[in-house]
Amino acid sequence: RERLKQAAGTLSGGEQQMLAIARALLARPKLLMLDEPSLGLAPQIVQTIFQVIRQINRTGATILLVEQNASMALQVAHRAYVIEVGSIEMEGPAAELAASDEVRKAYLGAH
Repeated sequence: RERLKQAAGTLSGGEQQMLAIARALLARPKLLMLDEPSLGLAPQIVQTIFQVIRQINRTGATILLVEQNASMALQVAHRAYVIEVGSIEMEGPAAELAASDEVRKAYLGAH
């Protein structure tokens, strides 16, 4: 309640992301497109954002997520695409890509 009249521009980065998602959900979309929702956020806030993304998906909304944090994206996705310089290099079920040695070495920091 104390933030009801607070200007959106004065919110923290994570709060602004949550507000943007909430505003989008007011329209009850069948498809929600999220472009880099974790960009510039503290790790704890990133966890919260991705929990919200999971909850939204459970309601039946389809989510198109563009995210450089491949590890987090693969944890919430059903299907994933790896795009390099505008070309799809790999695609498939997110769990399969997350388990792929090639993906783990190239994008998830595994050695």
